[in-house]
Amino acid sequence: AYVEKVGAPIVIKADGLAAGKGVTIAMTSDEANAALEACFEGAFGAAGAEVVVEEYLTGEEASFFCLCDGATALPFGTAQDHKRVGDGDTGPNTGGMGAYSPAPVMTAEMTERTMREIIEPTMRGMANLGAPFAGILFAGLMITDQGPKLIEYNTRFGDPECQV
Repeated sequence: AYVEKVGAPIVIKADGLAAGKGVTIAMTSDEANAALEACFEGAFGAAGAEVVVEEYLTGEEASFFCLCDGATALPFGTAQDHKRVGDGDTGPNTGGMGAYSPAPVMTAEMTERTMREIIEPTMRGMANLGAPFAGILFAGLMITDQGPKLIEYNTRFGDPECQV
């Protein structure tokens, strides 16, 4: 019902670990409904038992890595991976077909904005909750006309990004 109300394009994600393959960028309501059915019918095992429906964002994806000590985050590098199986960024998402680093979209200004608007507030929030984060923080970003938008966090390096 929500997908019909909001319409497409829209993003459907299996809520569990699906090896980078549980995301469908649905350009039509039919594609979105098919993705929901696939999740609930077991295409991703337990990972698809619950789904996340997200706003479709227009922009360029980037991976942003930081080393964190519980209080401070140090930008460590950027990369862009190519997830789609087909030429010209077509077809379903994969765990990653290839990557390059640094990500050209992550200019000095965009890096500073990402730190100020996303990473630093996250670090403060975790510390304020009594759970300061230390380790590798991987922010999956969409760089839109309005600036960086957080898609997801991971507490590991990305693959294939870590290879570049």
